[in-house]
Amino acid sequence: MSSNGIKRSRQRERIYHVLRRTREHPTAEWIFERVREELPKISLGTVYRNLHVLAKQGMVRELDFGEGTKRYDAFLSPHYHFVCEQCGTVKDLEVAPLADVNERIQQLVPELIHAHKLDFYGTCANCQAAS
Repeated sequence: MSSNGIKRSRQRERIYHVLRRTREHPTAEWIFERVREELPKISLGTVYRNLHVLAKQGMVRELDFGEGTKRYDAFLSPHYHFVCEQCGTVKDLEVAPLADVNERIQQLVPELIHAHKLDFYGTCANCQAAS
C-alpha cells in the first residue's frame, strides 16, 4: 500500500510511465494502446479506472477541452495549453503563467481564488501551412 492507502499497481505504474513520456495530452484510448504493448491483457476499463486514481492522487491532471473526450497531462507545473480548432492538437505553451491573475481577480470577487485555468484556441502552424 502507498502512504495514501491506495494499493500500488504495476498497471497503474505503466500507465503513469507512458503518460510521463509524452507531451501529447493523450486520451485514455491512446494510453491504452501504448500500455497494451507491454501489458497485452490490460483492458480499456482498467486504464480509465487507473487514470481516475492517478488524477485523484494528484499525479496527473484530467483535461477537458469540450471535445467530448478527456485528455490527460502528467506535467503538473502551472502552464497553459493551445488547442487547434482544426486538427484537435493540444500542446503546452512555453510562456510563464500570469502570476498576478489570481490576486487581481480575488480583489474583485468574494469567492476564495486558489488557481485559474486558461486555454488558448486557434489554428496550429501545421494547419496554417496546409491551408
